[in-house]
Amino acid sequence: MDRKLFLGQFLIWVVLLLGQLHGSISCIEKERKALLELKKHLISLSVEWGYDTVQPTWTNDTKSDCCLWEGLECNRTSGRVIGISIGDMMFENFSSPLNISLLQPFEDIRRLSLSVEQNGFDGFFDDVEGYKSLRRLRNLEILDLSSNRFNDSIFPFLNGASSLKTIFLHNNLIEGPFPAEEQKNLTNLELLDLSLNMLKGSLSELKDWTNFELLDLSRNFLNGSMLEFSYLKKLKALNLSSNDFSSSMELRGNFFKLLWPLPYYSELKDLINLELLSLAQNSFSGPIPVEVFCEMKNLRELNLRENQFVGQLPLCLGSLKKLRVLDLSSNQFSGNIPSSFISLESLEYISLSDNNFSGIFSLNPLTNLTNLKVLKLSTTSSDMLQVVESESTWQSKLQLSVAVLRSCSLKKIPSFFLYQKNLRLVDLSSNKLSGNVPTWLLENNTQLEVLLLQSNSFTTFQMPTTTIVHHNLQLLDFSKNDIGGLFPDNIGRLLPYLVHMNGSNNGLQGNFPSSMGEMKNISFLDLSNNNFSGKLPRSFFTGCFSLKYLKLSHNKFTGHVPPRVTNTSLDVLRLDNNLFTGEIGVGLLSSNATLSILDMSNNLLTGAIPSWISNLSNLEFLLLSDNNIQGAVPPSLGNMSSVSFLDLSGNLLSGAIPSYVGDYVRYLFLRDNNFTGTIPDTLLARRVRILDLRNNKLSGTIPAFVSTDLEDPPELSILLLRGNSLIGPIPRQLCDLRTIRILDLSHNKLSGSIPSCLYNLSFDLGVAEEDTNIYTGEDYNPTSFQLEYYKSTFVAEKLVVKYTTYHEIAINFATKERYDSYTGGTEFSEGILGYMYGMDLSSNELSGVIPEELGNLSRVRALNLSHNFLSGSIPSSFYNLKDIESLDLSYNELHGSIPQQLTSLISLAVFDVSYNNLSGMVPQGRQFNTFDKSSYVGNPLLCGLPTNISCDQANERSEEEDNGGGEEEDEEAVVDMLVFYYSTGSTYLTALICILLLMCFDCPWRRSLLRLIDAFIASIKTMFL
Repeated sequence: MDRKLFLGQFLIWVVLLLGQLHGSISCIEKERKALLELKKHLISLSVEWGYDTVQPTWTNDTKSDCCLWEGLECNRTSGRVIGISIGDMMFENFSSPLNISLLQPFEDIRRLSLSVEQNGFDGFFDDVEGYKSLRRLRNLEILDLSSNRFNDSIFPFLNGASSLKTIFLHNNLIEGPFPAEEQKNLTNLELLDLSLNMLKGSLSELKDWTNFELLDLSRNFLNGSMLEFSYLKKLKALNLSSNDFSSSMELRGNFFKLLWPLPYYSELKDLINLELLSLAQNSFSGPIPVEVFCEMKNLRELNLRENQFVGQLPLCLGSLKKLRVLDLSSNQFSGNIPSSFISLESLEYISLSDNNFSGIFSLNPLTNLTNLKVLKLSTTSSDMLQVVESESTWQSKLQLSVAVLRSCSLKKIPSFFLYQKNLRLVDLSSNKLSGNVPTWLLENNTQLEVLLLQSNSFTTFQMPTTTIVHHNLQLLDFSKNDIGGLFPDNIGRLLPYLVHMNGSNNGLQGNFPSSMGEMKNISFLDLSNNNFSGKLPRSFFTGCFSLKYLKLSHNKFTGHVPPRVTNTSLDVLRLDNNLFTGEIGVGLLSSNATLSILDMSNNLLTGAIPSWISNLSNLEFLLLSDNNIQGAVPPSLGNMSSVSFLDLSGNLLSGAIPSYVGDYVRYLFLRDNNFTGTIPDTLLARRVRILDLRNNKLSGTIPAFVSTDLEDPPELSILLLRGNSLIGPIPRQLCDLRTIRILDLSHNKLSGSIPSCLYNLSFDLGVAEEDTNIYTGEDYNPTSFQLEYYKSTFVAEKLVVKYTTYHEIAINFATKERYDSYTGGTEFSEGILGYMYGMDLSSNELSGVIPEELGNLSRVRALNLSHNFLSGSIPSSFYNLKDIESLDLSYNELHGSIPQQLTSLISLAVFDVSYNNLSGMVPQGRQFNTFDKSSYVGNPLLCGLPTNISCDQANERSEEEDNGGGEEEDEEAVVDMLVFYYSTGSTYLTALICILLLMCFDCPWRRSLLRLIDAFIASIKTMFL
């Protein structure tokens, strides 16, 4: 019996197969030739190197059935082409119009896809029939023109294809108002996608398009009333996200009700067939208009995220029985979940994250929603949010896939987590959880892939006592907690398939777990800012061969740089701020062809910079600062074409600075070494933005540092030459570096006058802001992974991990009488460094007057000209320094008064003119009332507060100096002569008295003296007789 049944089924399949083969006819010759002509036209538009990629299966081989060619679909009965998709291409020019006359032979075509992605078509043309060309394609129903460069000129051609039901124009260059008039013949159109264009204005012509079922106008610049949508009675899906709609009144249509009399007015609630509605990423405000949304009983998806809705969640939303997706995230909702939500039995996805919830927040209305898979809740309120739930109801009825309770001020994990078995993603980050890391979630949920616990107060980390290996966990983040003690030694054995682990910013101690080498799939590992010690095990590098991002910074690891291994594909290696010793040897690094970031700064490394570093062809960031590295910089470093960030500061490097450091270096730090000789005039490539040569032993003059290429001038923003032995004048060519933000030439031996042209620097508002921006050096690692958990029409719940990091740039610059550190930005901003403008020329031998033009440096925040030989007066133009915070002119030879106009400098926090020859009254008012007498000491002719000298005394002293100076000098000369006369006379008198006293006494001294006198007289007589 079974045998007969099998034979019967076999015969049926044979008959069906024969019928299928009999009905399958190859494409007709006319269309084959037309396809080859179309291919020829596409090749003519393509880049030369891409010719072979243009429809490679479309060949002249007559034995080849064109219905089997890639991108084609044929009618199995007639053999005619009914579908064409040309696929991705790369066009040569931006002007690449398509000759649509080549499509006319395909009379039965129903689906046509011209989505190209790269450059793309920018128009149609037909030299014979013009706009009427597409009229010949009477069966064309679906036209995909996405990701091209079409503009408004495309619509007259489309208007001829009256059979069209679906048009995709996503991601083009269409601008202006909605093109209703240009499409008036497309009466059969049901689906229109104009997303990601540049449409503007209102949608007043929509009421004539009554056949629309799906309309996507997202990611444009539309605004105005939504009243017109109420005429689209057949509409099932409407996407208006990422536009410029701004008022909830536009949803209600109340304003337009006054303008249009009935029957032209109808509210959005009349869209009874609407199933999908997205108004996300607009600027709607006020409470949710319940009379609009709560009447749409067929809604399956409602997306209102990233608006400015306020108030409590409407109770009537619970009446939308068919609702499956509700996204209200990133608004300003408050209150609680309405009790009516218990009726949303079809709900699968609810996101209430990033709202303004506070106080007691109950999850009870969601307890019976057995279809709910995704729950997301977080608050932006500064007030405490206390999440509560009923344990008895959560235990059996709800099984989530995604549970996100981020920034909810949780002090304990809600009890319903104890009964979850199907979780794939758990996010409990940014709460106040403490105690043990909840690794029991791994035991209860074997499908768990992502566990996010960062920014809490967990104190201990222990893996489960069982030996069960968790195969599915891919991402574990417990960074920024208070976890101390030893790191679980068995973590590598129990989590061997982990891809991403971040345990940074804790207090973990002890040795690096040897079991980590069993993580074969680990790609990202960050254990920085802990207290790990000891040596890194060799097994870790040999076993983790998928590792691409390794950051172990700010620990206490010792030993030599990681051992010699050859099977690594690291992109980022950060070992800075540890206790590594020895030389940088061959092995892990020398054999790496993918390394782009190497940071071993702040260790105890010795020896020379190895020449093999130049073999790292993809290296972009090289940081070896603050070690004990000696010797000269290898010339081969200049051959590294990919390096953009080079920091060798704080070592014992000596010799001359290399004359060439590569064409692409943008950040060059060589401070605090023993470099000698002159600064090479070729050092500053046009792309260098920061050059730091401070505190070396450099001599000679400052090079001109100016490119001769006027179309591509230097981009230098920070020039630091402090603490060397540079001589000569400040070169006037520095004035042409118009993007300078910080200039530090202090503590050298520069002479001559200050160039007046320095006002040309970018401290001046005349330079565009975008020309002077300083961004932090960016470390980018393209490796990432993506996990998708839920997908609907408008919502895709997925986790995308991008390995992008930033290296902060810290610049020490003297301001406010302190040597402060200005740090560069993060991924969100430039940081303090981006707002710092300063010039320091102090401690040199500069002379002459202070140029009046320096008062035009209106954006400068710190100006230091102290400890020089500057003369003249303080320029009154300094009142233009509106942003100045620190002005130091001390220890010079300035005279005259302090300009009263300087009191208008409301940002001035430090003002120092001590030890000059200034006179007159000290200005008072505003910031000058805050300066003490130390700002003016050493100027005896200054008077008034805060000095202790009255202006009358100062005036008398000044008059004496002006009028009595010559008389005092004469008197001093007379006194000196009198002193000379008196001293001479007293000396002779004293000697005479001593002689007379000797003559009065009979002693050996007297007799000897008399004998000498007799002998002297006898000798004189002999000479003259």
